[in-house]
Amino acid sequence: MIKTLGVITARGGSKGIPRKNIKELMGKPLIAYTILAAKGSALLSRAIVSTDDAEIAEIARMHGADVPFMRPAELAEDASTSIAVVQHAVSWIRENENEIYDYVMILQPTSPLRTAEDIDACIKIADETHADSVMSMKELDDFAPKKIQKIEDGIIFPLFEDEGKASARRQDLPKAYKRNTAIYLTKTDVIMTGDLFGKISRAYIMPAERSLDINRPIDFEFAEFWLKKLKVKNEK
Repeated sequence: MIKTLGVITARGGSKGIPRKNIKELMGKPLIAYTILAAKGSALLSRAIVSTDDAEIAEIARMHGADVPFMRPAELAEDASTSIAVVQHAVSWIRENENEIYDYVMILQPTSPLRTAEDIDACIKIADETHADSVMSMKELDDFAPKKIQKIEDGIIFPLFEDEGKASARRQDLPKAYKRNTAIYLTKTDVIMTGDLFGKISRAYIMPAERSLDINRPIDFEFAEFWLKKLKVKNEK
């Protein structure tokens, strides 16, 4: 089995939702859901939290997370990229602990409905196919570029000139997908070159109810709805 490092990326600054990564969701800080999913994984070799924030680090440790270092401030700015954060984590562990990993998995706290099973499924795909990366995806509901409209002075116009007069039937449309941001799994040597995807990137499809990415205050309400539904389901 491949050796995989999970990196939970949790900076302190958040303009859209202040202190988002530790904001409470159903009685637990948001980051706790990702920590618990990572700890429940049977195939992650190790999972760490990368943060620049002392309070986040303390809360993460309270929920059993491994926080081996504090992230430099220059990697916790609005313009900082996940790739740079992961490159720092990989380099720090290699230089300070002499540990090397085949793959690195980015786990963002904003995907609280992702499960340990989702994490393990992505690792299995990578192990079996040797893909450069594996990305969690969700199917887009009723997506058709030709259905997208523009509005000018209150009048509807087709965004694409070849839209045609008839609306496409949903059952005739090809399926379309997008990354749901829950899991990014990439070969370490690929990500260290600044590439998140590599030449061959494979998909792991997650259902809509586990694909929520929290970016707006209302997303916490959606997350609470699905968590309550999941709790009822598990209690039956």
